[in-house]
Amino acid sequence: MLEELREHGYNISFGTLYPILHSMESDGLLTREDRNVEGKIRKYYTTTEKGERVLNEARKKAYELFKEIKD
Repeated sequence: MLEELREHGYNISFGTLYPILHSMESDGLLTREDRNVEGKIRKYYTTTEKGERVLNEARKKAYELFKEIKD
């Protein structure tokens, strides 16, 4: 995830990312599944229905803002 963010110009650390993910999980936007991969515990996050609704609303607002800036 950090690598993908870096490709888009966001340079954040694990110490920044994980509190955000934990907060989103607490808010019911994500669910987490811990998996043992080659002896290491990996965390996999999935959006919930609520998370999808919030994401769609954020996309609409971002698009509206983009249109206002563009015009």
